[in-house]
Amino acid sequence: MAVLDDYNYYLSLERGMSEHTVKAYTGDVEAFLSSEWGSVTSKTEDIVGYLGYLAENNISKRSEARILSALRSFFTWLVMEGEREDNPCDGVESPKIGRYLPSVLSVEEVDAIMDSVDTGTPAGLRDRAILEVLYGCGLRVSEAVGLRISSIFFDEEYISVIGKGDKQRIVPLGEVAADALKAWLAARWDADPEFSDIVFLNKNGRPLSRVSMFNLVKKQALAAGIVKEISPHTFRHSFATHLIENGADLRAVQEMLGHESILTTEIYTHIDTESWQKSILEHHPSRKMFKPEGLV
Repeated sequence: MAVLDDYNYYLSLERGMSEHTVKAYTGDVEAFLSSEWGSVTSKTEDIVGYLGYLAENNISKRSEARILSALRSFFTWLVMEGEREDNPCDGVESPKIGRYLPSVLSVEEVDAIMDSVDTGTPAGLRDRAILEVLYGCGLRVSEAVGLRISSIFFDEEYISVIGKGDKQRIVPLGEVAADALKAWLAARWDADPEFSDIVFLNKNGRPLSRVSMFNLVKKQALAAGIVKEISPHTFRHSFATHLIENGADLRAVQEMLGHESILTTEIYTHIDTESWQKSILEHHPSRKMFKPEGLV
């Protein structure tokens, strides 16, 4: 449908949404438009009828809320384009869903996972560095995969990260994570020339994949005797939880997670950079220093 192609363009280029989100939104809208209730001229009762149909077919409340969000976005876009005068979703109440509580590791569990890594080999040093960066900097797995050597500033104690929507942000780099990165970079094998600036490489000298990072986390959790279901994102959740538990400012934590852009001086001149960075590093749970074992 031509209208979906235009909507896809709007989400991707004007809204700067991720490929995954664009695919989900356009898929939900396409399913609606293909239904008996669906049309660019649909009224509120059509939206209600469609959601009712989905509910009768045992769709979850969370999925229903996502679909309504996609439809609301689609009709808002139609209004902006002058294709209609109102948004039929405005009168539809979102379903009540329970709050999602992500799995979080305790500091002791984090230590156990870190200690389970054999740092006597270059691969082990790489894996330890990945885990320390996921936890110590609260990165998304895609951000860790794409991390560049040129974006690490050891002396200034921060890294520069490209997050969702290609938004850039500064993340303070703690001493433990910094030492783990230095140990890996010193032992790092040769990179494919095209990827010489990428931090985390597979043994072929190419960027480590998201799947490999997921597998690494699961492997080390198992080695540490952690039975709960975890993923790389669990370290991000744990990072934020532990900071807040130890008294860090909530707004600073939100900024570190990339929920708000804080990179450019113009955007965050109202924040004292030095004190903000110091606050984050001081409130991160104190853990023993990283000392790699002798390489074999």
